[in-house]
Amino acid sequence: MKKILFKGCGTAICTPFDENGVNLKEFEKLVENQIQNKIDSLIVCGTTGEASTMTTEEKIATIECAVKTAKGRIPIIAGTGGNNTKQVIEYSQKIESLGVDGLLIVTPYYNKCTQHGLIKHYQEIAKNISLPIILYNVPGRTGVNIEPKTCLELSKIENIVAIKEASGNLSQVAEIAHLCGENLHIYSGNDDQILPVLSLGGIGVISVLSNVLPEYTHHLVQNFLDGKIDLSTKMQLNAIPLIKTLFSEVNPIPVKSALNMLGYNFGIPRLPLTELSKEKQNILKDELSRLK
Repeated sequence: MKKILFKGCGTAICTPFDENGVNLKEFEKLVENQIQNKIDSLIVCGTTGEASTMTTEEKIATIECAVKTAKGRIPIIAGTGGNNTKQVIEYSQKIESLGVDGLLIVTPYYNKCTQHGLIKHYQEIAKNISLPIILYNVPGRTGVNIEPKTCLELSKIENIVAIKEASGNLSQVAEIAHLCGENLHIYSGNDDQILPVLSLGGIGVISVLSNVLPEYTHHLVQNFLDGKIDLSTKMQLNAIPLIKTLFSEVNPIPVKSALNMLGYNFGIPRLPLTELSKEKQNILKDELSRLK
């Protein structure tokens, strides 16, 4: 069986920006709050963290801040993916030295490589770093899907340990689970599919929802793992309206607005992302009040 980086809920954590860059003081506050509210892992500088509009220096500072704040209490996983294999390797090696516990590596976007290209891409990365790797499959953003048979090939690589599956295709998740078994752990990449993915053998979620409801999302997963299926189901269905609102515009626009509503100073997303519309802000406020 492959190494388990974490079981439960890992937060795909937002990054706060101000006029000077990354607001590390505010970021540290959210990291500590997440840990105090039972979160099982933090995923830093991923899609929700707006890594695509951050400089390398900003990303390194943010990841360092997460590691120093966590002090080993929970695993810190850093997003290091990209569409240039050589650059991904070089950047991942830099991040490896910061003391993170694992890497989340998204499929190469825009290039639209073949399945063979995906295998070669991840093989090259894996052999040049020693940290555990979580594959990140999000074809709606990248334009490429990791097919189940490709997952099977990649699961044969020792330090490729898991996949964040955000394709939304539960049939595909089932096939990955069938083919790979315990050689590739599965995390749901969609908050509205946490329970279905767990029921297919998944071991957790990498979540946007848990930025604003860390303890709730932790318990949603933990209840399922503890055999309290009815309670977990109730929690999943109860959260659907808020989840829908958190994705009413492209992530992380709504969740960043939600954090500001909860008293954090996370600023607004960097262009080309924009602030959440006033109409949707009102709906978001109502849903946050209902589940807080």
